[in-house]
Amino acid sequence: MKFAICNETFGDWPIEQGFEAARKFHYTGIEVAPFTLGSSVYEITTQQRREYVQCAKKHGLEIVGLHWLLAKTNGLHLTVGDADVQKRTLDYLIALVQLCSDLGGKIMVLGSPLQRNFPATMTHAMAMDHAAKLLGQVVPSLEKHDVRLAIEPLGPQEGNFLNHASQGRELIDQIGSPNVKLHLDVKAMSSEGTPIDSIIRDHADIMIHFHANDPNRLGPGMGDVDQRPIFEALKQVNYAGWVSVEVFDYAPGVDRILGESMANMLAAS
Repeated sequence: MKFAICNETFGDWPIEQGFEAARKFHYTGIEVAPFTLGSSVYEITTQQRREYVQCAKKHGLEIVGLHWLLAKTNGLHLTVGDADVQKRTLDYLIALVQLCSDLGGKIMVLGSPLQRNFPATMTHAMAMDHAAKLLGQVVPSLEKHDVRLAIEPLGPQEGNFLNHASQGRELIDQIGSPNVKLHLDVKAMSSEGTPIDSIIRDHADIMIHFHANDPNRLGPGMGDVDQRPIFEALKQVNYAGWVSVEVFDYAPGVDRILGESMANMLAAS
């Protein structure tokens, strides 16, 4: 398996320092949150993109792609029916496809719960229709740049849209593109009420990306979830994509998060 680390883990460290830490603990991929490069995708210059890629190559790292696609943005939303909002969101997603391609990435993980939750006046089916219509318009750009969008189900503690992998599959089927597939996340799957290894097996045919972590918001093996059945399932379905470590609690420090996460993943796999 290929192991990556999400770059927001490095906090305010200089890029070089973060990449050195990733290599120190034997990660070979970097997954990028766009807000770490600029407050808006439109503000991330061509020079910045080139320098980021050059620094990654210098340290023997591959840019996996992007996640937190719409995080820390204003006026963008996936499921609302407002035409102006949808147009701005569409344009932004297309600009993110370009960013992903410029960085050499191939995967864009669509989570961003605050930019996709729907109001009580809307049904989940209505929200699904709005999302499918918008994302369907992103497909030509995905195809042009050979980038795939990975739909990320999230637990109900995050929001109300796509709380189960099966709902992610429904959206993917509605869009109907080989460039739109499924992302699975341990923390999110922990709330489904179904064994995580079963969810992996049930959706292996459309899974293209994976986040390793724990419901306690730390890295894999740093909480109560047994990682062994998870990694056994990944092996059994012949998953050959990236396993990216995504944490939300940075209190233990970068070195401990990177080191313990890697050690636990290797032990489980």
